[in-house]
Amino acid sequence: MNARAELRPGLVVAGHGRHVMVETPDGQRVLCHPRGKKNQAVVGDRVRWEPQADEGTIETIDERRNLFYRQDELRTKTFAANLDTVLVMVAADPEFSEHQLARALIAAEAQKIAPLIVANKADLTEPFARAWQRLAPYRAMGYDVLPLSLRGSDGAPAELRERLTGKTTLVLGPSGAGKSTLINRLVPQAQAATQEISKALNSGKHTTTHTTLYWLDDTRRSALIDSPGFQEFGLQNIEPAALASLMPDLRAHLGECRFYNCTHLHEPGCGVASAVKKEGEWATSQRGISPHRYRIYSDLFAELSQEQRY
Repeated sequence: MNARAELRPGLVVAGHGRHVMVETPDGQRVLCHPRGKKNQAVVGDRVRWEPQADEGTIETIDERRNLFYRQDELRTKTFAANLDTVLVMVAADPEFSEHQLARALIAAEAQKIAPLIVANKADLTEPFARAWQRLAPYRAMGYDVLPLSLRGSDGAPAELRERLTGKTTLVLGPSGAGKSTLINRLVPQAQAATQEISKALNSGKHTTTHTTLYWLDDTRRSALIDSPGFQEFGLQNIEPAALASLMPDLRAHLGECRFYNCTHLHEPGCGVASAVKKEGEWATSQRGISPHRYRIYSDLFAELSQEQRY
């Protein structure tokens, strides 16, 4: 018999270092190791594995629809594969970094993954009003932005659950945004599942160091992926010339530039630069490009151009 015929299908539902947890079609979970020195399988991957005693070996990885990751000068950090949505969670307090939000959205755009921005702590009236105003450019450019309050509630809003139904969603969020609370509300058994996986992966007490997939329903159609937090989000894999095309508010004006290789920074006849409004003017009309978003573009373009030299 051909050895390949004995390979079994599975879904990677957790990963830590060189070890991954693979779930079989009937719901069994098996600890698997990579074939070779480097583990290429990530959470969300469909794989083919070979049983070996009580464990298994990853032999092949099915073709991915997408791969969400960040990259800086030192390393590439992979979050998950085959995603439908990236949920980026921000909060009214502590104040969120718009640069960090923009980076996560650009990474999602690069992989053609639909973003969902969730603004938490809507119960904090004045701080939330300020946060909601800061998110106005993202609503104006067509991103789905959902207000949320987890305070004094045992569950998660039905509106959010509806957006997650039938999808595989990666949840991202800085410290203090409420990401862990949200996951525990959506998946009450998450803590127990995490401890069980941590024991199997032999990661001891460091339960937050690995990425984990949780099912939101018994039919295993809706999945939530929790990944370790991050302080920086490198975009070194993005070419500077491609940056504007990954920012919807700038992308809308790319065909209006006089020069085909316009950087949108200093060239005459630039459609992007001419669409940048003054702060008060943009706040009133919410048309064109907000000055703060344009500053984010300028900063990222300079950063990526500098990195491309090395």
